[in-house]
Amino acid sequence: MKRFDEGYVLLADMVSDSYYPPFLVEKVRGEILSLIRLLEEGETDREAIQKELDRMTRAINDLKEEFDENDSEIETVARESIAVTVGDILGWFGIDIDTETALRERDW
Repeated sequence: MKRFDEGYVLLADMVSDSYYPPFLVEKVRGEILSLIRLLEEGETDREAIQKELDRMTRAINDLKEEFDENDSEIETVARESIAVTVGDILGWFGIDIDTETALRERDW
């Protein structure tokens, strides 16, 4: 089984920006970690991976209200940070899913 790069900082731009409450960045990170775990287990079926990506994206969508309540939102920097992170993860594991397709369920 291939392991994801332990030195990679998930959501680096969100982590380094005080606009995003750390506990909410951690919730987004937790959703992304579930994708990493699936890929580390050796999953290569595109449908199964897309299903997890859709689940992950919907879970991030569900955080919108919490971001709003904490004077933050999933806006340009966050959108890019999530997209770059997901793209890098898929690339690391050699999964050929376009980032737009990967995050097709997003409402941010």
